[in-house]
Amino acid sequence: MQGRLYPTPRYGSPSHMEQTQATTIFDILIWVGAGCTVLGLLGLIWCILSVWRARRAALPDDEMRAVMSRVLPRNLAALFVSVIGLMLVIVGIFMG
Repeated sequence: MQGRLYPTPRYGSPSHMEQTQATTIFDILIWVGAGCTVLGLLGLIWCILSVWRARRAALPDDEMRAVMSRVLPRNLAALFVSVIGLMLVIVGIFMG
């Protein structure tokens, strides 16, 4: 007796090639989290570009404050979406 209970599969054998892994809920959770993270990052980039364009336009103080007050809630929402996405990715990795 060689000490092995089951023979090791050979890489060329059909039984090794037929082994596939089904998609689990945690795989889906990782991809949804990655999508949320990308959406959040795109939102953050949009906020940066909006403020950058407003600064380059040399707007008066009142108009600059108006631009900043419009961008701030969107910036916080984009940051929230990206953080939630990263949390989903971490939970999917740990649980999967």
